[in-house]
Amino acid sequence: MKIAVWDTYVTRKDGKIMHFDILVDENVNDAEQVYKYGKIYLKSVAQEGQTLSSKECRFCHIDKAPIEVENQIRENGFSIIEMENCN
Repeated sequence: MKIAVWDTYVTRKDGKIMHFDILVDENVNDAEQVYKYGKIYLKSVAQEGQTLSSKECRFCHIDKAPIEVENQIRENGFSIIEMENCN
C-alpha cells in the first residue's frame, strides 16, 4: 500500500511544539478528513482543542507503508508517527 504522509506541527497546551506525521491511503485527498484524523489523535494524547489546519498540517510525500501501518490504516483510516514532543 502506498500512503500519503502529512507533516504536522501543533502547539501543545504547554506551549511546546508537537511534530507528528498523519499517514493515510494515497487516494485520500480531502485535507479536512486528514485534519479530523489529526484531531482524533490529539484527543487521544490529551491535546484536544488545539488548532489543526493547513497552517499546521501539510501534505509531504507518498511512501510505501510497512504492514503494521497498512493494518492501522485499514482499521482506523489513518496512522500516526510521533516525531517530537508527543508525550
